[in-house]
Amino acid sequence: MISTSRKSAGLLIVALTVLAFQPSTSAHHRWRKYHWARQSNPFSVKLGKNLSSAWTTYLTSASADWSNSDVLNTTTVTGGTTGATCAPTSGRVEVCNAAYGSTGWLGVAQIWITGGSHITQGTVKVNDTYFNQAQYNTPSWRQLVMCQEVGHTFGLDHQDENFNNANLGTCMDYTSNPDGPPSNLSPNAHDYEELDIIYSHFDSFTSVGASTPQASPALNNPSEWGQLVKVAHGGKTQIFERDLPNGQRVVTFVIWA
Repeated sequence: MISTSRKSAGLLIVALTVLAFQPSTSAHHRWRKYHWARQSNPFSVKLGKNLSSAWTTYLTSASADWSNSDVLNTTTVTGGTTGATCAPTSGRVEVCNAAYGSTGWLGVAQIWITGGSHITQGTVKVNDTYFNQAQYNTPSWRQLVMCQEVGHTFGLDHQDENFNNANLGTCMDYTSNPDGPPSNLSPNAHDYEELDIIYSHFDSFTSVGASTPQASPALNNPSEWGQLVKVAHGGKTQIFERDLPNGQRVVTFVIWA
């Protein structure tokens, strides 16, 4: 698939897909009203690299793809934690890999919420315990999971949650075959449209850009994720929410192996 920057062209580029969306006036896959607070667009989210060399190129590709949004830029920076711990840092997203064990999950994205809807920090974890196995140890599976988990940290939900449906040509689509066709390795036009909707208003303050390590727990185990609030496709995809004593809420998006 040929990727063309929407910013440089000044146009909305729609990828050719086998199963295409019909034209619509709005997208439909945000998660509640969660968003980064900011006072102007485009804004920039730093993605902290706490990754081994096996994962670096996948984060670089995901960062470039999400930066094709009209409202959002991402940059990769030196990580503020370790892969095994993956503790959050305020104002940005820490991206980590480690052999987290036989937890059952391939990837986890977590966002911390204040004021009911404002994202203040996030983490992405990819589990080498499974990605070192032949079934998942492919460039396509690694790129799909990295792109999708990073996308969750901007407030996006999934476009489709049935692994057996035809691919929609977006990493925010669940699939049993990331290569497709079409491939589900990068965002599509509806993801960028949804970001335009999510970030169509401004806030009186910003939650983006600080870089202070937090004392928040890493929350790697399902028992720490709080209440299960959404289940899709026989439990293969789940979302949890947990209220913390400091008034924050943690939302956890999970891809199960």
